Amino acid sequence: MFFIIETIELPCGYYFKYKAMDKNDREYTNGEITVFWKPAKCIHATTCYRELIEVFNPRKRPWVNMNGAPTEEIIRVVKLCPTQALSFKYNKDITDNGKSKEPTIDSAHEIPELRVMKDGPLVFNGNFEITGTDGQLLKPMKIYSLCRCGASDKLPYCDGTHRKTGFKGK
Repeated sequence: MFFIIETIELPCGYYFKYKAMDKNDREYTNGEITVFWKPAKCIHATTCYRELIEVFNPRKRPWVNMNGAPTEEIIRVVKLCPTQALSFKYNKDITDNGKSKEPTIDSAHEIPELRVMKDGPLVFNGNFEITGTDGQLLKPMKIYSLCRCGASDKLPYCDGTHRKTGFKGK
């Protein structure tokens, strides 16, 4: 398996590099769309299975059942993923010799958005910059999940530790 590094220029002038495929990444299709799951980006916010357990069920293998709901409903829930660990493409837009191409960052969130995840991180989504306590810009990303519990090993970023510690947001 080959790993391709792709570069995307973001509207803010920064360049974003990402691996096009990781050995743990997964793809699921229903014939109309393909859902991509990047476990390395997942903070287990539980949004997907709380919203649509018929499709996203972590107790089953495979954990994604693309026949569990209409395509429009799957798309709605995938778009709720706070870290974009879940993303999708219409199959008609996948043109890599019949194989799935990795989705790219789109401009679906042009207006900056802040969401407080219940008992979880602050999720910033959009085109903006965040400056650290040392005055340096944090690594530019389209989505930031920032820790609220203080227990993350990747501070200031959330790593999902809030679920292990039983953090309750206020």
